[in-house]
Amino acid sequence: MNEKHLIEAIVRQTTVLLAQLATSSGGRAPLSHVANQVFLDLVEELEAQGLRKKVVADMFGMALRTYQKKVRRLSESATERGRTLWEAVYEFLRQRELLTRAELLNHFHRDDEAMVRGILGDLVDTGLCFKTGTGHAVAYRLASDEDLGRIGAAGDADGAPTLVWASVYRLGPITAKELVEHLRIEPHRLQRLLRELIAEQRVEVASAAEDEPTYVAPSFLVPIDSHAGWEAAVFDHYQAMVSTICRRLQDGGQSASGGSTWSFDIWPGHPHEEEVRAALARIRTTLGALRERVGAHNDRVGLPPAFERVTTYAGQSAKTVEPELDQGE
Repeated sequence: MNEKHLIEAIVRQTTVLLAQLATSSGGRAPLSHVANQVFLDLVEELEAQGLRKKVVADMFGMALRTYQKKVRRLSESATERGRTLWEAVYEFLRQRELLTRAELLNHFHRDDEAMVRGILGDLVDTGLCFKTGTGHAVAYRLASDEDLGRIGAAGDADGAPTLVWASVYRLGPITAKELVEHLRIEPHRLQRLLRELIAEQRVEVASAAEDEPTYVAPSFLVPIDSHAGWEAAVFDHYQAMVSTICRRLQDGGQSASGGSTWSFDIWPGHPHEEEVRAALARIRTTLGALRERVGAHNDRVGLPPAFERVTTYAGQSAKTVEPELDQGE
């Protein structure tokens, strides 16, 4: 399998994951902005690796001028130059007490309507905006600081605090600005979540520089039967897997980083059925006890200025394989 086929296969599996996430709670999460956001994130990562814009444009099969126009169109509002469309919609709402959807779409008529609707949906879903009415009478109002305070007091039900906690653990030391870019969360909301996590001793301030403090999380654990924060557990597992694969690609397979996959074909009455089904529980028990011993030692002696974080991830699934029937059967 060459790189092209590998990329296609990984993209296919990622779309399966996104589709499952979008429908996991019985709802229908808005996806209108996903394709454009994937394009922008991929462009940003490729250019961060030192590739020139002409090379990146070639990789997407575009002329340089077309590539630059698309990046500019998606990154910046066509209505309000110098701002992303997300920022422009948010600021337009902030300057007015109440706006109908028709007024918003009319103001941003130069921008893609699906993207504007997607941003409005995101603002409502994150609690930054309130929606009232139906049909053509739908109107939006930006949440005030008092509103946000009441929403924040509702607790961990939306999983946002746990998602921030997981990100700080995996990416720390990290600044609030970097977290905003990584999670695409409003700065004032992130600051509130960080304050809560620090008060709960889940996140710590690593560097208290007044201009740009950094944050770390000494540990991260979402109980397996937890209903709140399952999003962060999925994110944590997926990011650990992706980080391991990326490390292997960067060093050409020369480091200790890597993963292994085992599949077992069993059936009722198989002599090793219970052993296979209990394997993941044994792994969790072993690694959980090891983490406690390592953590206890680190608490006693403290962490050195530089250290290595070794991440081990494990998962298990079962799928029934049915025999294929001939057309005549």
